[in-house]
Amino acid sequence: MVDSTLKGENCPMLSTIIVKDQRFLEHKTRSGHPESPERLSAIYAALEPDIASGLYSEVLPREATFNEIALNHSHEYIERIEKTSGHEYVNLDPDTHTSAGTWKAAILSVGAILTGIEYIQRRNARNAFALVRPPGHHAERNHAMGFCIFNNIAIGALYLQAVYKVDRILIVDWDLHHGNGTQNTFYASQHVCYLSIHQYPYYPGTGSFDEVGDGAGKGYTINIPLSGGQGNRDYHYIFEEVVTPVAYQFKPQFILVSAGYDIYRFDPLGTMDVTPYGFYMISKTLVHLAENLCEGKILFALEGGYHPQGLAESVRYTLRALHNSNNEALKEVDAKKSSDIVFTNTKKIVSRIKKTHSQNWKFD
Repeated sequence: MVDSTLKGENCPMLSTIIVKDQRFLEHKTRSGHPESPERLSAIYAALEPDIASGLYSEVLPREATFNEIALNHSHEYIERIEKTSGHEYVNLDPDTHTSAGTWKAAILSVGAILTGIEYIQRRNARNAFALVRPPGHHAERNHAMGFCIFNNIAIGALYLQAVYKVDRILIVDWDLHHGNGTQNTFYASQHVCYLSIHQYPYYPGTGSFDEVGDGAGKGYTINIPLSGGQGNRDYHYIFEEVVTPVAYQFKPQFILVSAGYDIYRFDPLGTMDVTPYGFYMISKTLVHLAENLCEGKILFALEGGYHPQGLAESVRYTLRALHNSNNEALKEVDAKKSSDIVFTNTKKIVSRIKKTHSQNWKFD
């Protein structure tokens, strides 16, 4: 385990780091709740052999400060969450509640994103995956929702802007559910391009074609609302036809990924058909974009995913993409592959996206 205190220029260059902490498990949810500690326990157990072999470096997160969280959330809201510390149960919304350890887990979850950013920006790591909970992309400035307490990714982007003066940040959100909180934070910004691929209409009900940003940010919010049932080839097609051309034109200086694994084929909350190898393919595309556009600077942050075994295996595949592992051995593990056919409906959706955003982006 590597401590999160950085050693500066003399620290040996790392490849891929995993930011993780057992204290994330102290955010307890009630029996039957899909966002359970078992999600992370399954991932951590699956990664033990890879970490032990030295394939990745394991890093402890630091705690995010009040002011860092306040980059995206109101003081009143942060104080409200802090007051839940030590209390067994506080209800925040119909889907979201706290436990005695939630406050600590939540500030460490934000801190894990910031720790990963710091390692990458100071060239102590090539890229990073923050394996955290609670997740974050639904959290709004003044309230929790959808299992999310603080918006980890949004705070990370604002931190990159405030501390490292990063001017252009691409956020790719492939969670089954639209990241309303992240979208709202950057809806009027031309410095953050938010691109979400999600099932629609579905919780939280946002993320339609016509939500494209406002003011200076018009065109920098790109929503790809899918009907459900899309598999590996559909996602690969979307990344080829939309994500890649937008990225090359936007020229991000850092890529952040809201990695939601509820698009896994057997996830109890979803209807998508993505296999672990599908996650490898789309992750590999993003790593390739980062290497070509922003010196490899990319950080993945865990969002949803509620099939523990599928989640753990899919995260392993994502990490192999971050590590640049050969994909031949990985292909063989998918016993039943997703369809190689791109749905006609997916092509229609992509065509509409291109038409909607034709004034801002060029698509060949």
